[in-house]
Amino acid sequence: MKTLHWYLLRQVMATLLMTVVVFTFVLLLGNVLKEIMALLINRQATLAGVGEAIVLLIPFVLVFALPMGMLTAALLVFGRFSADQELTAVRSSGISLVALVTPILILSLLLCGLSAWINMEIAPECRIAYKTLLRDMGLKVTSAILPEGRYVKDFPPYMFFIGRNDGQHLEDVYVSRANTNGNTDMTIKAERGTVETTNQQIIVNLLNPHYLQLLNNVWSPGEPGKVTMTMNIGSTNKNNDIRVSDMTFEQLQAELRELEQRFSIGTVTNRDVDSLRKQKHELEQMRQDVTMPVRVQIHRQVASAFACFGFTLVGIPLGIRAHRRETNIGIAMALLLVLVYYSFLILGQSLQTHAEFAPYLIMWLPNFIFQTAGAVMLWRANKGI
Repeated sequence: MKTLHWYLLRQVMATLLMTVVVFTFVLLLGNVLKEIMALLINRQATLAGVGEAIVLLIPFVLVFALPMGMLTAALLVFGRFSADQELTAVRSSGISLVALVTPILILSLLLCGLSAWINMEIAPECRIAYKTLLRDMGLKVTSAILPEGRYVKDFPPYMFFIGRNDGQHLEDVYVSRANTNGNTDMTIKAERGTVETTNQQIIVNLLNPHYLQLLNNVWSPGEPGKVTMTMNIGSTNKNNDIRVSDMTFEQLQAELRELEQRFSIGTVTNRDVDSLRKQKHELEQMRQDVTMPVRVQIHRQVASAFACFGFTLVGIPLGIRAHRRETNIGIAMALLLVLVYYSFLILGQSLQTHAEFAPYLIMWLPNFIFQTAGAVMLWRANKGI
């Protein structure tokens, strides 16, 4: 039994190494052609600088290459194992499929731990270092003063979160204003807006906003219409220039705590609570909306780490059922499953500014679907159904 386990492990690990290298190369090639090749053509980067940039990109692409490689390895190895009648020989000796694949499942759990470490710590730090390196090499990145996907705190007492910014038009805008104690005294949510810049000022116009303001310790809805905010560009600083998607797990937790504290409702009298229950509920909803991008990213980092286990559970019975030795069939099946899995993550990410859809839960849907379906298929394959 031990000999058989080592035989399967060697087969899976050899195929895993090969497929991870291939997928890493393909993903790296896409990033290199998109961002680094222009620097080489314009002679803005040296070969040493390009090599350093590629090394910094490897952890970022490993987040995707490792689960994809594990899925492909399971499909290819067990497809060949079944096609060569080796599985039939193992079963005839009284060894169950579950007992046979236990070391492979343990390997996938170990890879989940490795993926979690890369997702939460290594990949975000390398991504920031990569972007810094590109800027140092002279890449001109046109970024708006109000960049999308970040909590912009460069215009105190205001804090902005912009879902989308094309330079003139804004979408999914959240604004909060803090008082001298650091607590929020005004919140604004607008689906649309515009931004104008001059040499000294930035003017933000929010169209049909929904906002609340604290007046005399009472939360009251603001008047409908357009809200205009004018801020001095000269007062900006770029200390908070990290996108939410590029933060480490620790940075995300710190950001979430800061936002929760900023949106602290504070104490009001019983009379005010009774009379303004609706406004208090709306303020809480605004807090959920503003903090949702951070929550989504936290759940994404954790949930995507379990992709290796779900892919292995699905890949083993699918490889056996496919009963094929051809490599191209296994790779095609793997790419299709990867597309299904990551489409959920993309969907959740796109809904990060819509708390009503609970996008952080969508991040866990592919794990639930793949692990449940994989467990059922593995059980059926073990029973010979």
